[in-house]
Amino acid sequence: MPSNRITWADNYTAAQQQATDSGKPMILYFTGQWCVPCRVMKRQVWADAEVETSVNAQFIPVAIDVNNPDNAELLTRYNIGGAPVTIITDPAGNALRWRAGGIGKTEFLELLQASTPSPAKD
Repeated sequence: MPSNRITWADNYTAAQQQATDSGKPMILYFTGQWCVPCRVMKRQVWADAEVETSVNAQFIPVAIDVNNPDNAELLTRYNIGGAPVTIITDPAGNALRWRAGGIGKTEFLELLQASTPSPAKD
């Protein structure tokens, strides 16, 4: 799991419960210790103050280790073949948007913004 100031859920089950309780979408971040693009994202995206603020305020994030056999069902459900993969889901876990491969801060923030409902306008 990336170590930074993101408030990561302990696991998918906990994330889904938090998402259901709060009505917030989830960020599923499929990663692995061997994953070089994941390490780059850890330093350049997840550790960024703007990303941290947006993620912590509007999403329930959970890092999912693709090498952990306990996560096999999630890998199958979301058709994950490698890492990194970032998926934004609704609170029920239905995929809304996703990106495969390493992405930079700008693309990551665009993914978050596209996945956040706009406030109603009068």
